[in-house]
Amino acid sequence: MPEPTAPRSFWAVARQPRMIGLLLVFLLAAAVCARLGVWQLDRSHQRAELAAQHEAAEQLATGPESLGTLLPPQSTFPGELVGRQARVEGEYDAAGQLLVTGRALDGRTGYLVLTPLHVIDDGTDGASWAGLSGSPVLPVVRGWVPTPDDAAALEVPDGVVRLTGYLQASEAAGEEVLPPGQTDAISTGELVNAWGGPMYTGYLVLLDSDPPQLSAQDGGPAPLPRPTIEGGTGLNLQNLFYALQWWVFGGFAVLLWLRLVRDEMRGVRRPTRGDATAGIAGLPAEIDPPASTSTH
Repeated sequence: MPEPTAPRSFWAVARQPRMIGLLLVFLLAAAVCARLGVWQLDRSHQRAELAAQHEAAEQLATGPESLGTLLPPQSTFPGELVGRQARVEGEYDAAGQLLVTGRALDGRTGYLVLTPLHVIDDGTDGASWAGLSGSPVLPVVRGWVPTPDDAAALEVPDGVVRLTGYLQASEAAGEEVLPPGQTDAISTGELVNAWGGPMYTGYLVLLDSDPPQLSAQDGGPAPLPRPTIEGGTGLNLQNLFYALQWWVFGGFAVLLWLRLVRDEMRGVRRPTRGDATAGIAGLPAEIDPPASTSTH
């Protein structure tokens, strides 16, 4: 049976080239985790700063601004426009209307009424789309309904409508396969395929309409609150938890190296391949049979 080696000190084991190499690998992993944690915190602070800028801009604004001034069609949607009031004129296309599934209002899950608006005037006299293929299309969320079956709630005003509403950025593309007339995301990248373009890179959450649409009291779509930047109030807890996760992972990498060094300190010398009497490490190669006794 191989004899256990004498315990070695921590530093004697840690200075071995193999352990130093492992330490460098684990420290690199810990550094990456630490940087990812800091990145999550930075994202949280950026959202808070963006929300503060957005609130300040909304307070300075004297009223709704022209849509084309705030957001020309096909231009990038800046985050500070979330919740800004805009005004626009156009005609609804009732045939292209969609219901957005899985949206909650006051604790109830239902549908958003999403209607394409063919823009006639965005406040620029057509200058904002002069170099494009035609007048743009604006997705308008006209409100919320509990079920998709109420035809009266889905009726749109006829003719030219003058709208005021809150701006919101386009969402990521949906993933669900839904019945015709329904979608699970307000994605301008998908909507342009169904409605044509050019199109704005955000959508309008309706605040006021002239002529008015059917009110919620009379069975029309319920109005929605002003959009806000997600996680923009104070330190976002989700980002904080993600940051803590990355830092814990980095700590585990260092602790794993310490565990390896400790196990090496306490380990039993493994036999070499050339040792014919060797068995499994830590066990005797052979178990000697008990001595036999004889009677005479």
